[in-house]
Amino acid sequence: MTPEAVLDIMRRSMWLAVECAGPLLAIGVAVGLVMGLIQAATQLNEPAIGFVPKILALGAALLAMGGWLMSRLVDFGREMLGAIAHIGTGGGSGFGP
Repeated sequence: MTPEAVLDIMRRSMWLAVECAGPLLAIGVAVGLVMGLIQAATQLNEPAIGFVPKILALGAALLAMGGWLMSRLVDFGREMLGAIAHIGTGGGSGFGP
């Protein structure tokens, strides 16, 4: 396996991690920001008030996006496992777009 193939695998796996985690992180940040503004406006300093809506929003996002997330991860895993067969056969690295 060439260094270029390893770098390609690393690049693609990092991009997959960003694709899968990015929307969930954005939802968590947005809900946290809104709850922080509400707490600042009402002068409530209870940590559970900000925590519970974040958990509920992330749970709803996982329910809504779970199928897409799993399909992306399974497709990537199948591609990587399928490419393992080509590594030692002289057919190139087996990895690629």
